[in-house]
Amino acid sequence: MGISRDHWHKRRATGGKRKPLRKKRKFELGRPAANTKLGPHTGNFAWGSEGTTRKTRIIDVVYNASNNELVRTKTLVKNAIVVIDATPFRQWYEGHYILPLVRKKGAKLTEAEEAMLSKKRSKKVQKKYEVRQRTAKVEAALEEQFLTGRLLACLASRPGQCGRADGYVLEGKELEFYMRKIKSKKAK
Repeated sequence: MGISRDHWHKRRATGGKRKPLRKKRKFELGRPAANTKLGPHTGNFAWGSEGTTRKTRIIDVVYNASNNELVRTKTLVKNAIVVIDATPFRQWYEGHYILPLVRKKGAKLTEAEEAMLSKKRSKKVQKKYEVRQRTAKVEAALEEQFLTGRLLACLASRPGQCGRADGYVLEGKELEFYMRKIKSKKAK
């Protein structure tokens, strides 16, 4: 029979039956849901305010505006809010600004990280990093997330259609909004 997105198979508002005016058409075609489950999944995620993109691991699906069932079954769809690994973004930030990004209290830097931050550089290169460091400010909500090692992100691609789960890191008002939604969901 096939899945169709027509309206003439439904009854009228008065309750009467509709006579089909024509056969099914290509533009009324519907497809079964892909139900792209979260397995060992990675994707490209953009950090908008810093203008960088990194391939990182998707850890969990935490919110979906359309259906809570999709959160429970960990189904990846467009606009699903997911938790991603923050490590690639932390490494990029520390390499780009030569500044350590927030750490847990009392956590020591590894020898490799310490060597990278205190490496001897030429005056020209040192000046370049000093200019960068003037604009190196991460908002407080994002710093909290970097502390846990996980970031909230939104999927921008359609994983069931294109087979990729790409998106962007949530920041600013959008991050506040989804944090509130997730918190209220946990309170229920």
